[in-house]
Amino acid sequence: MSSMTRILGGDVQVHHLRRDEQMIEPSLLAKHGRTARTLVKAGAFRLTLMALGPHGDLPMHKADGPVSIQVLAGDVEFTVLGQPYQLAIGELIVLAAGVEHAARSIGGCTLLLTVVHTDTDGPSPVE
Repeated sequence: MSSMTRILGGDVQVHHLRRDEQMIEPSLLAKHGRTARTLVKAGAFRLTLMALGPHGDLPMHKADGPVSIQVLAGDVEFTVLGQPYQLAIGELIVLAAGVEHAARSIGGCTLLLTVVHTDTDGPSPVE
């Protein structure tokens, strides 16, 4: 479904994450090693489905608000403040605002990223 026709906000939304994972565009994942789809955009709150391909990575970056990242499928290692954190399916990591972090996946993964932006006019957490 095109981003132009998706509903990203509203009083009530129900997401079936297994079905939402099918929105990940395989061609973008293959070309860039990562891709993402915003599921909810409500004020400062963002909920994003993200995928890293095999040997995919997300370079060191930070968000202006707190972040939580839950592993839905696959394997991922985060590097936060120089410390590696290996996460498995069902585990999550929570980071305070402004904490730099990077991620990499050997076999590929799907993640559920939650960010609360303090600057609601700023860029998307994943570009």
